[in-house]
Amino acid sequence: MQTLHIWNLILSAVCFLCCAYQLVYLLVPLVKKEKPLPPSRKEHDFAVLICARNEEKVIGGLLGDLRRQTYPAEKLHIFVLADNCTDGTEAAARAGGATVCVRRDATHVGKGYALEALMTRLRRDYPQGFDGYFVFDADNRLEKDYIEQMDRSFSSGLEIVTGYRNSVNYDGSWISAGSALWFLRESRYLNHARHLLGVSCAVSGTGFLFSRAVAEEMGPWPFHLLTEDIEFTAHQLLRGRRIGFCAGAVLYDEQPEGFAQSWRQRLRWARGYVQVICRRGPALAGKALRGSFACYDMLMNILPFLLLPFFSISSALAAGVWNVCHGGSFLPALAGIAQTVAVSWGAFFLLGAYTTLSEWKQIRTAPLRKLGYLFTFPFFLITYLPVGVASLFYDPGWKPIYHGVYRERRRGQVISAGQ
Repeated sequence: MQTLHIWNLILSAVCFLCCAYQLVYLLVPLVKKEKPLPPSRKEHDFAVLICARNEEKVIGGLLGDLRRQTYPAEKLHIFVLADNCTDGTEAAARAGGATVCVRRDATHVGKGYALEALMTRLRRDYPQGFDGYFVFDADNRLEKDYIEQMDRSFSSGLEIVTGYRNSVNYDGSWISAGSALWFLRESRYLNHARHLLGVSCAVSGTGFLFSRAVAEEMGPWPFHLLTEDIEFTAHQLLRGRRIGFCAGAVLYDEQPEGFAQSWRQRLRWARGYVQVICRRGPALAGKALRGSFACYDMLMNILPFLLLPFFSISSALAAGVWNVCHGGSFLPALAGIAQTVAVSWGAFFLLGAYTTLSEWKQIRTAPLRKLGYLFTFPFFLITYLPVGVASLFYDPGWKPIYHGVYRERRRGQVISAGQ
């Protein structure tokens, strides 16, 4: 078991040294301030792309927010793809003023295929194209100046921009709070810090903008992995493009509140990381070795997440079995796993506390709940350990996540996620 302990120490030390630069990210937004960008001199024509599958409960909120933007309404062209819907999503989208396309394809399932179908339709019906393309999920909500803020960044010369990701249901459960706090940390202490340092950011799921030039270069969305956002990011980094961040563009989405849905969602993401590493990893590593910090940064946000839990847990279990087979006890192996979990809990607590205090005004819940969720946040992240291990062996495919819990609870109809 001493060998196991040494092995885990070496593995943890290597991962820490490779990712230690991210400690700088924690300080950058506090000490380096960004100058406000001036209003754009040109009003751009933007296409808003929304792929929705059975989202009639929530899509009206996003469409309403888009209608209420401070940006000129005639410059926003809203397109909704009703993707294999069996509810009233199509009617709700039309009622909200969107141009609606319908897709029926039970074979090619997933957001990537839906975006490809929608962009193919736009290329046919609008050959002149648009200045830029926004991508949203149907459950998103936007601050009224979201488009205006993103347009300022876009007008500064950035061809791809992502915004600040918050949550509408931080106070839904310890699960939704954990996920929301993780995305707040990602927005402020990954993307914002990168942007302030002039390093490329990463697109995170939803709420991003790319230019006509990017659209023409890549074609009608060729990214079909389970994490099409990460694949898109890797593709752009490999071509030397920088992805920017707009701190003033605030978007809210809805996080799963039940453990089963959260597990399924995160397993899909983790499996998507595996897919990206297999498909884009060698090219990212090659470019990182040739001096691309952005590609190195990308790898360090995927590889340790997958490899550290797998090797730590599998090596502990293997050593425990070896001990038992040679007349020893399995308890030292369990103690090693418990020690790893305890150290992880402490590190995650500090990370959560740091993010909560700095983003205190952005978190939409009562002060006591903010403090209480600090203690459940580490447990939420620790559940990523089995998720990461499972993703190496199991492909969950793409399945829709139920949205609407937050809206129904606000109306007094409390239901559980996934019901």
